[in-house]
Amino acid sequence: MNDRTTFEAPGSTWHMLFYKEVLRFWRVSFQTVAAPVIMALLYLLIFSHVLESRVSVFGGSVSYTAFLVPGLVMMTVLQNAFANTSSSLIQSKITGNMIFFLLAPITPWGFFLAYVLAAVLRGTVVGIGVWLVAALFFAPELWRPAAPLWAIAFGFLGGAILAMLGMIAGLWSEKFDQLATFQNFIILPLTFLSGVFYSVHSLPAFWFGVSHLNPFFYVIDGFRYGFFGVSDVSPWLSLTFVGTVGAVLTWGTWALIARGWKLRI
Repeated sequence: MNDRTTFEAPGSTWHMLFYKEVLRFWRVSFQTVAAPVIMALLYLLIFSHVLESRVSVFGGSVSYTAFLVPGLVMMTVLQNAFANTSSSLIQSKITGNMIFFLLAPITPWGFFLAYVLAAVLRGTVVGIGVWLVAALFFAPELWRPAAPLWAIAFGFLGGAILAMLGMIAGLWSEKFDQLATFQNFIILPLTFLSGVFYSVHSLPAFWFGVSHLNPFFYVIDGFRYGFFGVSDVSPWLSLTFVGTVGAVLTWGTWALIARGWKLRI
C-alpha cells in the first residue's frame, strides 16, 4: 500500500472499491443472500419445533422460538460478514488481480473501509432477511424491538468485527485450505458456542465461565437485549467488551494493510 494514511475525498478510489465489493456479492445474491436466509430458517424450524416446550429462557418471559430468532439473525450477520472479506481477499490474491488495488491511489484507511463496510452491508442484508421472514411466520412479537438502537449498535459492531477477522484471515491465507481452517476451527466454534441456541445460565459453571471469554457471546447477548430488553449480562458490559475488541481489531487490521502484509503471494 502507499504511505498516505488520510481519508480520500468523496467520490475517490475507496468508494469505487466499496462499490466493486458490493457488486461482487450482489450479482450472486441467490448464493450470498438467499441461501444463508434459508439455512437460518431451517435451523429455526427444527430447533423451535423440537425444543419450544422443553426450554425456558429469561424466566419464561420470552418464548424459546422468539429467543432463538435474534441469535440466528446475528449468527448469519457474523458468518456472512466474515465470508465476504475473507473470500474476496483470497480470490484476489490467487487470481492475481490484487496488484490493481495496490497500484491504485488508495490509502490503507480507504482499503480498510471499502472491505469492512461492504461486508457489514452483506451481513445486514442477510440478517434483515432472516428477521423479516421469522417475524412474519414464527414470532410476530419481534416486529417491535424493545430497544432497537441497541440492536442496531450490536449488529453493526458484530458485522464490523467479523469483517476485520475476515480480512486478517484473507491476508494470512495463501490458499483456500488455510482459509477453511481459520473458519472451521475458530469462527464456527466461537459462533455456535456463543449462546445462539441457549441461554448461558443453563450451562454448568465451567462452561458458563468459558462463555464469558467469547466475544461473540457479548455481541449476540447485546443484540438480543435490543429485541427483548432483557439479557444474560448488562448491555453496557457487552458494549464495552465488544467496543474494545473492535478498537483493537481496527488498529491491528489497518496496521497489517498499511504494511502490505502478505498482500502478494
